[in-house]
Amino acid sequence: MTTPIRHVVFDIGRVLIHYDPNIPFSRLIPDEAERATFFETVCTHDWNLEQDRGRSWADAEAVLIADWPDQAENIRAFRTHWNEMVPHAYEGTVEIMRALIDAGCDVTMLTNFAEDTFREAQAKFPFLAWPRGVTVSGEKRQIKPDREIYDTHVQAFDLDPAASLFIDDSLANVEGARAAGWQAVHFKDADTLRRDLKALGLPV
Repeated sequence: MTTPIRHVVFDIGRVLIHYDPNIPFSRLIPDEAERATFFETVCTHDWNLEQDRGRSWADAEAVLIADWPDQAENIRAFRTHWNEMVPHAYEGTVEIMRALIDAGCDVTMLTNFAEDTFREAQAKFPFLAWPRGVTVSGEKRQIKPDREIYDTHVQAFDLDPAASLFIDDSLANVEGARAAGWQAVHFKDADTLRRDLKALGLPV
């Protein structure tokens, strides 16, 4: 029998707020093929993930500029124009989070995010301060889907993993939560999430 859910834990990027590095770079590198190559070979997902793990932007830029000196301007532009990459909230998901909080549910957040850009996001999107708290990977120098960050969140907020529901757009992170003993749902969109939560007996 499934344990009733007492804690709901939200991811942030592509769950509560939109994230797309193509937004500024469609202006900076207008050619679509050239831009795709840039993200595949220079400012890659794996490179950016290390900032979520706690690496400084200065160190991150230096690593790439050493190998790609002709791309120095575009490499630095990734951080300079980061704010443009998070243009808006997913209002439907924000409404779900608000409903859970208003109903008395225990809501926290667990996110892969660089420490400094998270503070910028929190200033831009005040609803990121609504939940009881947040575990930010860049602050902890731990990252999803590694087991340790889920355990860190459980300890920080005194959660029962079996009674905790994690919501993330990344299937790997969802599976990481399940491996840590949590319940989890794979986020697709707000309407699907609302149906999933209702099916689990949550007040949305």
